[in-house]
Amino acid sequence: MNKSIAKSMVPTQRSPLRLALGRAFFTGRRYMQWLFLNKRYASAMDANCPLAHKIAGHQTPLLRNLTQVDMQLQYNKITNLRLAASRLNGLILQPGETFSFWRSVGKPNRRKGYLDGMVLSNGLVCSGTGGGLCQLSNLIYWMTLYTPLTVTERWRHNYDVFPDSSRTQPFGSGATVVYNYIDLQINNHTQSAYQLLIELDDENLYGEWRSSHPLEVRYQVYEREHIIQAEWWGGYTRNNVIGRKTYDLNGHEIGDEAICANQAIMMYSPMVTEAISVASGGL
Repeated sequence: MNKSIAKSMVPTQRSPLRLALGRAFFTGRRYMQWLFLNKRYASAMDANCPLAHKIAGHQTPLLRNLTQVDMQLQYNKITNLRLAASRLNGLILQPGETFSFWRSVGKPNRRKGYLDGMVLSNGLVCSGTGGGLCQLSNLIYWMTLYTPLTVTERWRHNYDVFPDSSRTQPFGSGATVVYNYIDLQINNHTQSAYQLLIELDDENLYGEWRSSHPLEVRYQVYEREHIIQAEWWGGYTRNNVIGRKTYDLNGHEIGDEAICANQAIMMYSPMVTEAISVASGGL
């Protein structure tokens, strides 16, 4: 097993003052990075002229039946997603440029029409202005894994809050965002322009990466080294590695790389027999 994800995690409790000071520090540092780092951020938009070639696409349902979660927060999330999607739909990522989720979306506040949606904080479900935008960053990250674009910044939740009953992607395949210091950033190291398309209907959130040139390889994203293990402090942690295989157009495998290693504290209790089986290599 990958030793980088085998270390024990212990829940960390921080005082409200320390959390507030930390947010202020990291938010200020991000503003300074935006101002002074020599980085070209994508800004051109053209939603009316899609680039010729669809490289990757994905869709996710807008509403889920989540236990003990106020459905109004999910309805509000749809409003938040529509506002954020309007800032991203048609964004052009030129060679050498970087996509920054928060540089493009901006600060989600009430003045712009954002509502209280569901947010996760230290393993707890609560509400916050602009909540629910992680569904959009998750979608973009997952699509990007099927492109030659390079993810240069991605954050994951330290807590696995909901069980797998409705999960269609591997654990740890998303990207959380918190304005503005927990960002999703993607660089275009290719020689082709890429375009991000985002839209919603009444049921789903849709996304596409399109390009000016066709893809000369294809990708398969998969999970390996998945394990649930009991910790000494009484809870469970969940670990895995997300990998990606690359194939040429003839179907020959030409690469296999580890994309990321994930570890999270589980906020629900697995069956004891299942946990023992997994921890001992039963999967």
